[in-house]
Amino acid sequence: MKDNLVIIPTYNEIENIEAIIRKVMSLEEAFDILIVDDGSPDGTAQKVKELQFEYPDQLHIEERKGKLGLGTAYIHGFKWALERGYQYIYEMDADFSHNPEDLVRLYKACKVDGFDVAVGSRYIRGVNVVNWPIGRVLMSYFAGVYVRFITRMPIMDPTAGFICYRRHVLEKLPLNKITFVGYAFQIEMKFNAYLRKFKITEVPIIFTDRTKGVSKMSTKIFREGFFGVIILKIWSLFKNFD
Repeated sequence: MKDNLVIIPTYNEIENIEAIIRKVMSLEEAFDILIVDDGSPDGTAQKVKELQFEYPDQLHIEERKGKLGLGTAYIHGFKWALERGYQYIYEMDADFSHNPEDLVRLYKACKVDGFDVAVGSRYIRGVNVVNWPIGRVLMSYFAGVYVRFITRMPIMDPTAGFICYRRHVLEKLPLNKITFVGYAFQIEMKFNAYLRKFKITEVPIIFTDRTKGVSKMSTKIFREGFFGVIILKIWSLFKNFD
């Protein structure tokens, strides 16, 4: 039985991809990695294929044609993981904004402490963000306030993208009906887990903004998150999650 799979979506991450893979592979716990690459023109996928010779049983890649969105990349990865029997399935960025060493803490929160979902949280103990301008910090923090107000979901960092899901959670969530791709995707997944009464915990992390490569954040993604929360709340009023 396979335990851990870390899903890392990529688009033009040639400056980070080798280092992030090697770091994950060096951890005390064993983690497999699935790279979901959206046709990066900078050679990201080719570098992953070269590294597969070093990690033939642990490193995997799925290539897609064109930028299809973060949410669809994770859904693709979730289905891939479920088909292959993984028990703990993780979301993580490629750019070291998420410290790979914290994967072990997320794993233990689910494996040892018995939670169904463990969220790497920037805001569960104050504000733990490095290298962001104050405007972006405030926007991110108050986005969480807004989400909690609309959804009543008691998660301090609902837009977080560093997460461990136990297998049975993803088996129960309607993966084919997840509609959003950016911030709203992260909220939608957590909201679906919350409505189904899965046990969710937040593990404090320090989030460090990327030092290499280019951020994928856009006004469109932020707008989707803002209006998507309202759509999710209205949708939930007409569903039965018992």
